[in-house]
Amino acid sequence: ATSAAILSNPETTPFLSTLKTVVASLTTDLTQNTILDSTLAFIQGQPTLLLVATSAIITFVGCSALLSALDKEKDEVVEGKSSEGIAAVLPLLFSLPLLGLLSFTAFSNLPSLDVSTSVDTTFLTTQIGSIYNSLPSEITSTLPAFLLTPSPATTALLLTTSALFTYSFISSILTFGKATPPPKTPYPLGVYDAPSARNYFDTKPLLALSRALEIGWKSGSFGVKLGLDYLGEKLSENADIRATELSRLLTELGPSFIKIGQSLSIRTDLLSPAYVRGLRSLQDQVPPFSTAEARQIIEEELGQPIDAVFSVFPKEPVAAASLGQVYKATLRENNKEVAIKVQRPNIMEQIALDMYLIREMAPLAKRTFSLNTDTVGTVDAWGTGFVNELNYVDEAINGKQFTESIQSTSLASVVFAPPVLEEYTTKKVLTTEWVVGERLDQSSKQDVTVLCSIAMNTYLTMMLETGTLHCDPHPGNLLRTTDGKLCILDWGMVTKLQPDLQVTLIEHMAHLTSSDYEEIPRDLLLLGFIPEDKADSIGDSGIVEVLADIYGAWTKGGGAAAINVNKVISQLQDLTAEKGNLFQIPP
Repeated sequence: ATSAAILSNPETTPFLSTLKTVVASLTTDLTQNTILDSTLAFIQGQPTLLLVATSAIITFVGCSALLSALDKEKDEVVEGKSSEGIAAVLPLLFSLPLLGLLSFTAFSNLPSLDVSTSVDTTFLTTQIGSIYNSLPSEITSTLPAFLLTPSPATTALLLTTSALFTYSFISSILTFGKATPPPKTPYPLGVYDAPSARNYFDTKPLLALSRALEIGWKSGSFGVKLGLDYLGEKLSENADIRATELSRLLTELGPSFIKIGQSLSIRTDLLSPAYVRGLRSLQDQVPPFSTAEARQIIEEELGQPIDAVFSVFPKEPVAAASLGQVYKATLRENNKEVAIKVQRPNIMEQIALDMYLIREMAPLAKRTFSLNTDTVGTVDAWGTGFVNELNYVDEAINGKQFTESIQSTSLASVVFAPPVLEEYTTKKVLTTEWVVGERLDQSSKQDVTVLCSIAMNTYLTMMLETGTLHCDPHPGNLLRTTDGKLCILDWGMVTKLQPDLQVTLIEHMAHLTSSDYEEIPRDLLLLGFIPEDKADSIGDSGIVEVLADIYGAWTKGGGAAAINVNKVISQLQDLTAEKGNLFQIPP
């Protein structure tokens, strides 16, 4: 838009003519330099480069002004530290390059552009015509032939290319002299690092764009079907079909989205039974990768041929998960049966790219849906656990520490984690003793109810006593062993609870069981569910009354089915309308 205003000015023609004269003069003065001969000849023969450069500069100035206006701490915006600032800038930052070079594409196509449409384009056509006519013939005569033949493909190609070029140009200028060279991997230290990932993928805009388009393209049809169901009032009728399609979609989108689906598959409080059933297939029915690749990874990690380590190694895995797959093998040295978990090839960069895109969109989602939640902090917290799960050495340590810590409790004889064989464990290969058992939710034994109680007590013990909480408790990770014990698998994702948080949780439970609802708002503040800037509102009697009503229904038993959801939503909406958005999801 700025380009159009400048180029349509009557003084544009002399300006471009003067600029061309300067370039010609430079060409004449430097023709003795053989190194620059070919470059200068190309520039002199392609005056369109002048227009492209001018448009890029104009767009750069516009973007810089926009960044400064929306966030005074421009350095933090560029480095990704000020998430809200970049969220506001992001849509315009990507649209400005398109608008800045729109004139270039428009007047290139103008000679044969068909504007016979029901939309009123008189003003736009007049402006573009004025721009085109003001350009020297030297420029119009050097336009490539394909630009003079308008087509959707040509326009899309020019706009996309110019946007990527100008965005890269702006990012480079704004970070010049301040940013460190981009890392060679998204996470140089092997742990989640959002700024490093951003620096890494900013140098690979085509990779990020192609992944974003892939996600949008594959998700689009599902979104359209869901929208049609909503408009046709068939959400319930088609729920089972859509749940199966969602499970298939998440599988196609890869490990990051499979992990999200697995997490949602146990949230009966959030999803309908149909979607819970559909997503359960992601718990243990993820497509495997080839055994040839798995063997190669194992040999590279262990530093010796598989046949030298294992006397029996199967052709197919016994299970495949989002991040890796498991084989049942036999050690050559002692004929012991072991479980070998092998990480999926190139999984780190796949996850890093998805986390980068999700993090970039998180602030936009916060503004669009008016979420009173630190969306970027939530993504970072989830990403930290997700990436840490890729280090199987840490997973081995977590499982070992759990087994050791539980020995000091009354649960010592009934629950454990699979013993790890450290000599055959690396960052990408985890080897444990083979545990014979069956999934707890699929067992028909009479002691399943008892083991469910043991599982509940175990998680409460981890949360309130030992301080290391297993964060992936879906049914596929809970086994009933042949001797009636509970075995908890997959210790890659854990969280550490600080003592003060443990005390707050205990107090919160005490307030619930004693129906001391007046203390609930303060508990929620300390737990992070109420923002600190709303602390003055938590003593309001209206808030206490609403929360007492909701919590009172929960403590009477019956689970989510006992809650009048419509009433709860209505109460919270009224509370939000009166007091503002009081609640958030802590990171």
